[in-house]
Amino acid sequence: MPARTAHNITDSIADAPANVEVTLGETGLSADSTMTAIADSIMKESPYDRWEEREIVFNPDPTRAVWLSALFPGLGQIYNRRYWKLPIIVGGYMGLVYATSWNNNMLDDYTRAYRDIMDNDPSTNSYMNFFPPTTQEGDLDRTWLTNVLQSRKNYYRRNRDLCIISMVGVYLLAMVDAYVDASLSHFDLTPELSMDVTPIIFQEARGEKPSFGLAWAITF
Repeated sequence: MPARTAHNITDSIADAPANVEVTLGETGLSADSTMTAIADSIMKESPYDRWEEREIVFNPDPTRAVWLSALFPGLGQIYNRRYWKLPIIVGGYMGLVYATSWNNNMLDDYTRAYRDIMDNDPSTNSYMNFFPPTTQEGDLDRTWLTNVLQSRKNYYRRNRDLCIISMVGVYLLAMVDAYVDASLSHFDLTPELSMDVTPIIFQEARGEKPSFGLAWAITF
């Protein structure tokens, strides 16, 4: 087998680009345009670009939203990303907690005072704490004071109970709102949803004069 000389190797290398150019020329494409097309296809097929262009849609789970809201009022709204509802629910709940505590303290004071005035024991007179220090117990009408203490005791008991019921209502309302909000996030509002309202004139079977009204059609 004859040895290849350096001159022959150099000629082969020099002829290589020409052969490639001829082959590409037969298909009607140049080397530059072919490489550009390949690079564009690689960039379009890049998984990273597909990940950037993918639209992520948040679909909350209604069951999870209810359990979070049951754990603490407002957590379900945070999970549903309805942050504007959080101050309303938490503020209302904390306000009712404060109102319950205040009415309960007033109920304890009036209950003690009513019990003291009913036991006829001179040493137990906590009801005098509701009057200025200069007030003499003998100057008070005990019948009138007894009625007032009983009325105030019933009043603050009723307010405390209403606050407790309202707290339970806000607690349940937060759970229902979290569930409904999460469920409606899956509701598909298509562009075809529309409603048309038009005036109409129709003839009643029992009357001679026509009647006027409105007709509406819902498209979905």
